[in-house]
Formats: sequence, structure tokens, C-alpha cells
Amino acid sequence: MTDLLYSDPDLVQFYDIENEGGVDFDYCVGFAKDAGSVLDLGCGTGQLAAALADRRSVTGVDPAPAMLDIARRRAGGQRVDWVEADARNVRLGRRFDLVILTGHAFQVFLTPEDREAVLATIAVHLAADGCFIFDTRNPVAQEWLEWTPEWSQRELSHPELGTVRAWNDFRRDPATGVVTYSTHYVISDSARVLSAESKIAFPVKESLAQMLDETGLVVEAWRGEPYGPTSPEIIPIGRLR
Repeated sequence: MTDLLYSDPDLVQFYDIENEGGVDFDYCVGFAKDAGSVLDLGCGTGQLAAALADRRSVTGVDPAPAMLDIARRRAGGQRVDWVEADARNVRLGRRFDLVILTGHAFQVFLTPEDREAVLATIAVHLAADGCFIFDTRNPVAQEWLEWTPEWSQRELSHPELGTVRAWNDFRRDPATGVVTYSTHYVISDSARVLSAESKIAFPVKESLAQMLDETGLVVEAWRGEPYGPTSPEIIPIGRLR
């Protein structure tokens, strides 16, 4: 379930520039402090997995070879067991103290069947006393309304390409709630334009809660600041039933 934004090396090179560190990164590093083993589903370029691997066993799973190429080369990448696989059906034959799915990776699974499969993967790999956490944008916040050329214009500083201008645009299917958004990068020196189109879903909390329960996962907290119906993020934290 990859698209050009994650599978084309020309586009993947911008991923870390646009998604570096942040509050969620720091929260997950702290959240994992007592975990002896971590499974990072949808690990992307491996920023978080590599950071966690200094004190514990970490396995990073992602379906995109271009993302894993960066992950393997990054500082600390040699300490992580990188696996090219789909989170819906990967089976590693072991269980982990902590299973994470961050960076809104859960939203690339567009159908209820896809989401149920990912939750089953979490359950199958979670130790009896283990914990899981993942994040997804709250559809009530309608964040996609900001993904227009007017509101999303930005300049990026690339170490080799210099200044790169970027913006997004979107369209939304009202029947499914799936948002198709485009990402564009203009390389100033050459005027070359790199573009990709991606699709993400915005499941509501109630459907997530039902799926989690049916998969044998118990939510102990819905993290927010604090979590409320209009919170921008839906972040379940829990364990096996």
C-alpha cells in the first residue's frame, strides 16, 4: 500500500525534512522507556525506530524499499531489524513489549477491512503485558481544509538541492471520507517539479473503539491534550484483553 510519496527516492528524500522530531516523537521516546522490545509498524525512514534502539530490541516494518534504504543508512540504523512488509499481513513469530504505529500511518489503510487487519497484526505481536499506541487525525477537525495551495505553501531547505518550494492540494470523497491529497515540490535551481498523489482515511473514534474491542485490544486511554470530541488527534493506548 505504497505510493510515489513513499516509494520514489526523488520524493522520499523530502520526508525527513518535512517530518523531523517534534512533540509526538519525544512523547513516544518517553513512552517506550520501560519497554525491552518494540515493534514499529510503518516505520518509514526509521527516525523513531533508530532512536529507540539504543536501549532495547527494535524491529521496524515498512512496505516501501526507498524508505527502508534511508532507515538502514541513518545513525543507529544498524541496531534495528528492518523488515520490508505490509502491516496488514506481516507475521514475525514473536511478541513485543510495545507496538507502535506513528506518523498517522494508520490512515493509509483506507477500508474497514484494512484497518481490522492492522489491528489484528498489533494483537498478534503484543506480549501478554505489552502495550500499543497509534495515532490518526480526528475527522471532526477537518485538517484537510488547510491542504490547499494557499494555506500549505512552504519553503524547505534541502542539504543538496537548496531551497525547495512545496505545497499541497486535496479533494475529498464524501461517501467514503477518503481524502486524496497531492504534494508538489519545485526545485528552485532547475524549476523541476516533483509531484505525488496520496490517499488517506479519517476513521471516527467510535468505529476505532469497536474494531479494537473486536480484535481483542483494550483501550486504557485516549490520549489528547486532553482528548475531547474536537481534538485534532485520536490516539488510543491499550493492551490485550
